[in-house]
Amino acid sequence: MLNLDRPITLNAKAIGSPNLCDLFDSNDLRRIGEECHAGYTRDEYSRSIWMKRNESGMDLALQIQKDKTFPWPGCSNVAFPLVTIAAMQFHARAYPAIVNGTDIVKCTVFGDDPQGEQTAHADRVSTHMSWQLLYQDKTWEEQEDKAILNLSIIGTNFKKSYYSASLGHNVSELVLAKDLVLDYWSKSVEDSPRKTHKLPMFRNEVYEKVMRGVFCDVLEQPWYMHAPSPTISTLQRVNQDNRQGLIPPPPDETTALLFLEQHCNMDLDGDGYAEPYIITFESTSKYVVRIVTRFDRESDIERVASGPHKGKIIRINAMEYFTKKTFIPSPDGGIYDIGFGVFLGPLNEAVNSLVNMLLDAGTMQTTGGGFLGRGAKIRGGVYTIAPFEWKRVDSTGDDLRKSIYPLPINAPSDVLFQLLSLLINYTSRVSGTTDITVGENPGQNTPAQTTQTMVEMGQKIYTAIFKRIWRSSKEEFSKLFKLNGMFLPLDVPQPGGATRADYQGSTDKISPVADPNVTSDSMRLQMAGALKQAAMTTPGYNRDAVEVRYLKALRIDGIPAVFPGTQGQPPAKDPKLQIEETKIQGRLQEQQIALQTQMQQFAITLEEEKRMNNAKIIELMAKAQNEAANAQTEQAYAQVAIINAEIARVRAENEHINTRIEHLLSAAKIQAAHQIGIQGLATAQEKAKK
Repeated sequence: MLNLDRPITLNAKAIGSPNLCDLFDSNDLRRIGEECHAGYTRDEYSRSIWMKRNESGMDLALQIQKDKTFPWPGCSNVAFPLVTIAAMQFHARAYPAIVNGTDIVKCTVFGDDPQGEQTAHADRVSTHMSWQLLYQDKTWEEQEDKAILNLSIIGTNFKKSYYSASLGHNVSELVLAKDLVLDYWSKSVEDSPRKTHKLPMFRNEVYEKVMRGVFCDVLEQPWYMHAPSPTISTLQRVNQDNRQGLIPPPPDETTALLFLEQHCNMDLDGDGYAEPYIITFESTSKYVVRIVTRFDRESDIERVASGPHKGKIIRINAMEYFTKKTFIPSPDGGIYDIGFGVFLGPLNEAVNSLVNMLLDAGTMQTTGGGFLGRGAKIRGGVYTIAPFEWKRVDSTGDDLRKSIYPLPINAPSDVLFQLLSLLINYTSRVSGTTDITVGENPGQNTPAQTTQTMVEMGQKIYTAIFKRIWRSSKEEFSKLFKLNGMFLPLDVPQPGGATRADYQGSTDKISPVADPNVTSDSMRLQMAGALKQAAMTTPGYNRDAVEVRYLKALRIDGIPAVFPGTQGQPPAKDPKLQIEETKIQGRLQEQQIALQTQMQQFAITLEEEKRMNNAKIIELMAKAQNEAANAQTEQAYAQVAIINAEIARVRAENEHINTRIEHLLSAAKIQAAHQIGIQGLATAQEKAKK
């Protein structure tokens, strides 16, 4: 137990202080630093085996080639990319599904909301928090991208959510598992007795924090004025060089200093209860530069109300900064989880050995040597044979054949190749990277439904992982929700219309959540299409909301401009009424077409009769002229008069035909006008009904 010479008094002033180091003397600060460093060392030792396994997994993911001298120097040294493929395939599916459009944060309304006030409240919070993550915190999306890839390899990383006074907004930054040291056997992040965050800082950053009063004055300390001591061993530096492809320079005045920010429980007021604090100290000197409480209000302290222990602390509701993201929970119950680097590591190492054995066997077979007998009279030295080249020797061909014995070498084993295929096949099953899920064609005769089912079954391994990631995102968003209730400006509308009042109180009525509904574009489109089909056939749906969801599934930009909604527009006709109107219009059109056909046929008949009459008139006129020219008697003149009378009769008949054709045209016009009038009347009646 830590014993201090001058314990502090935990009051409102201490809770609101930006640094409590001034309340302790140098001996107490030294004891605090040593206690924190000892706890950090114990936690590092508890997770050392996990760290070693994940270092090897990261080497496999990055395809680091280690020095190899067996079976001979310069032998085959291939790193097969099994872990790399698994991580990239998971990342390619997870990143677009998690960072999907501009609706990152969704809010759920709990309980009844007949007036829609809670729903409007949830919409404001969702829009504002999504804007904060995507636009205000400009590094969130980039770090989320990196976090998903790192999570698939290592199995664990963390998000640190806090309000940055220098930036003026909330920050949710990525913390890699190697940079956050916890006791491996802790139950959870919240219940861990210590959480130590490794924070490399350059001297300018330390200087700025000293000038702002965040750190105590350390500008005259020896560890600040001189180059820091190496913090990693020679072996660690070699491994780091192999990964990064560079050689870090030796420490100097420009090298970053390593600070340890420890979130721990420590009794600094001597009352027997360990209060939650954040203690920051330099790693090599253990010099404490900052101490602050991990709670902000007196109301966070629960005290005894009455009795002999009245006023004593029962419990303090500490603020939690870290959110753990889990890939696959560790089967041994440790707080650090596992990823593809550990799961596929032994299989990947076995595949690497088999590939290198096959390559070495092929090398020996194609370039193998042998033994030279004494009977071969060949000068010493190294002989190389090029194409079309002949070497002179002092022996006969028969002597050479007898004196040169090639080394017996077996061809690359088919059994090894079959074993290699077996291991790769089972590795794909473990990682979910089967042929069909990585885009390869399963076969030309495979039915579409069978292919879709195979894809869904191949992605089953990702379903539980997605749920864990979304669960962690929900906890991260809840922390940001509380920070908004503490640090947003008062009565200043934010993007989306949200204000600080929208974040006040508990999250019992509305809460930011994440919804792991889909893991692929095709599944999202299928769900949106099924919802739209149900809304079209079943009454009671909010069709505007359904249409908006469908457009979002199609990734349409500017949805309000494309679909403003149906509010204020006339309601759609009853489908049964539309069917009846269609039938009536069809019958009317059929009758009209039949009548027009009859009229056209009658008009054609009249025109044909008129044409024949005209021909007859021409014939009679020619006959009358001939008769008149040859007329010598009264009888001949009478014949001419009869012909003229016949011409007059035929002409009168043509006039009658013309009149009938005109009547037909007039009737067609009247019928068309009548049809237009019927349609106009129907439109007017429909408007009157509306």
